[in-house]
Amino acid sequence: MIEKYIYKNNQKMRLGYTTGSCAAAAAKAAVQMLLTGKQVSYVELMTPKGISLTLEVLDARISGKEASCAIEKDAGDDPDVTNGIKIYAAVRKCQEPGIHIDGGEGVGRVTRDGLEQPVGSAAINSVPRAMIRKSVEETCRRFGYEGGMSVIISIPEGMELARKTFNPRLGIQGGISVLGTSGIVEPMSETALIETIRMEVRMRHTQGHRCLVLAPGNYGLDFLKEYNPKLLEHCVKYSNFLGEALDAAVEYGFQGVLLAGHIGKLVKLAGGIMNTHSRNADARMEILTAHAALSGADQDTSKALMSCVTTDEALDILRDAGLLEPVMNRLMERMQFYADHRTGGAFSCAVITFSQKHGILGKTDNVEEVLRNLYL
Repeated sequence: MIEKYIYKNNQKMRLGYTTGSCAAAAAKAAVQMLLTGKQVSYVELMTPKGISLTLEVLDARISGKEASCAIEKDAGDDPDVTNGIKIYAAVRKCQEPGIHIDGGEGVGRVTRDGLEQPVGSAAINSVPRAMIRKSVEETCRRFGYEGGMSVIISIPEGMELARKTFNPRLGIQGGISVLGTSGIVEPMSETALIETIRMEVRMRHTQGHRCLVLAPGNYGLDFLKEYNPKLLEHCVKYSNFLGEALDAAVEYGFQGVLLAGHIGKLVKLAGGIMNTHSRNADARMEILTAHAALSGADQDTSKALMSCVTTDEALDILRDAGLLEPVMNRLMERMQFYADHRTGGAFSCAVITFSQKHGILGKTDNVEEVLRNLYL
């Protein structure tokens, strides 16, 4: 257990350590056991974040030319599905010089282009690979071994856990990924989710897509399935991280983006809000009310809008006041303005918004242009 804390949303929360740290620590301990013939109870690991870990070594075994052990994953106070699982490393000397890292049981295999590792490789990302390599090399030098070393990382629970992750959708089959850029898990960290979104965007680009479709969640995916099922082939789900998804589309050189989402999410874009989680900003009713007032809403209508809990309730009021169309026209203009501002005009960004009750509420003028480019 790591006794370091951060504060998130006024709560004291304990840090944890990544699957990458576990894999590197297990490999380090296993190499020491192989080279000394003695079991190891604890192993020390310096993480890329600069935090040193002292981790208990579990299931230590030395048999013939191989040694293996496990480190238990501790996610701290982060709600991570991998918390408490064991990450194993099995090591053996080999004739070929260098450190050879691969995945065993429960570590996924990359099956699509565009991911961090090439097709056919174990889904052990670059920072964990570097951590494993460094730990093994340092231990070999410490005990005077100059030959090659094979390292197999395995996660017995990985195949079952993969069903609860994005891996199958990303094209990682047979298990989970070994991840971590800092070696440390920060509770409720958004970094891993943003990196997953970026990975999906990069994968679409590698697959040859010129234009990208973005949807915040399942409502958006369900809408696209009915609107035009072919759009799902180009789609990345961005959760609340619209700004980061648009940034990735710019970075990877897309020529256009179609953004499709429920009004409850996209109305925030009309206020320039790029992270749509309610803990960061809401302002749905304030934005709707402001545009209603600019479209001629009287004081009573404005008060009624500000009292609404859901956007569908607000849309009913706008419809009854004869203001739904003008308000939506204004909102679509502002959505496009802020999307273009975020991307710096790098490409044409079109927006469609809807509600389950009212159907399509608005489209920016460039929707058909982006749709045409999707199929060029």
